[in-house]
Amino acid sequence: MQTLESAPIGSGARQVTALGLGTTALANMYAALDDDAAAATLDAAFDAGIRYIDTAPAYGSGLAEQRVGAWLARRDRDSVVISTKVGNSLRPISAEEAAGGLFENALLAAPYMDFSRDAILRSLEESLSRLQTDRVDMIAIHDPDEAASIEPGVDPYARSHFREAMEETYPVLDELRSQGVIGAVGVGMNGWEMLVDFAKAGDFDYFLLAGRYTLLEQESARTLLPLCAERGISVVIGGPYSSGILATGAVEGARFNYAPAGPDVLERVRRIEAVCARHAVPLRAAALQFPARHPAVTSVIPGARTADEVRENIELFTAPIPGDLWSELVAEGLIDASVGSPV
Repeated sequence: MQTLESAPIGSGARQVTALGLGTTALANMYAALDDDAAAATLDAAFDAGIRYIDTAPAYGSGLAEQRVGAWLARRDRDSVVISTKVGNSLRPISAEEAAGGLFENALLAAPYMDFSRDAILRSLEESLSRLQTDRVDMIAIHDPDEAASIEPGVDPYARSHFREAMEETYPVLDELRSQGVIGAVGVGMNGWEMLVDFAKAGDFDYFLLAGRYTLLEQESARTLLPLCAERGISVVIGGPYSSGILATGAVEGARFNYAPAGPDVLERVRRIEAVCARHAVPLRAAALQFPARHPAVTSVIPGARTADEVRENIELFTAPIPGDLWSELVAEGLIDASVGSPV
């Protein structure tokens, strides 16, 4: 088993491994897999030393939580940290209503935004049932911007639920945290701008930032990450492969921000690949390790569809990378100069 470093979330007692596991792939994102394959992936993660698993009701309309719950039922509950999310709730739908979307063969439910106290308590109760547990270690307010930031050129505040989240959702989670029902309170979203506002408005333990601090995007390092370090807010990085292109490279059909990558992104990735090749470093290794090197980042949580992918992620995350690679990426303008060479 690979030994992975662990660090606390915020100022609390909960500790997460530096490499975790995201579960969108286990919810059939882009392509379906069966329950046994999902369980094998979770087993491989645990056996490899990963002790942090992130999920959410919106992933496969409850399918990810259900699969994690079935797996968790045969594990020592205290041996793994589980995070899930609230605010993006589920309502039952008929088979006739189920159609398309990112997740194949999702459960018969549809996500909808509701940040009210009643919705949060109901969502948490439903998550606990699917997860087959009496507690969740970490809870994040999910997509209070309705994921607007993944749409090119859209104002990150175009669809803001910041006020409802702080006035209705946050007090409930803060109360549950004070009672010891949940261990850590956070916000999980793609956009970094609104996270700056959350950092100033509440006492948060962590932020799950998806896709906005990667080899392709570092704007968040100018404002958000220093603020989190100053306030003791742990940062968990989701989507380190930028929805796929930093894993596949600049190939035909490569995905960026959940859609086919455009020519500018493809060209930038080709340039990053060229630097990696000069240093004999796999692109995926650089993509996984880059965010983890920032002092504000506590854990990186790539998804994985198979046991082999989990084992590959571990190898890539722990592979040696020469400092000259980061320096060259800065010199080539491929890493924001405000970040510098990660240390």
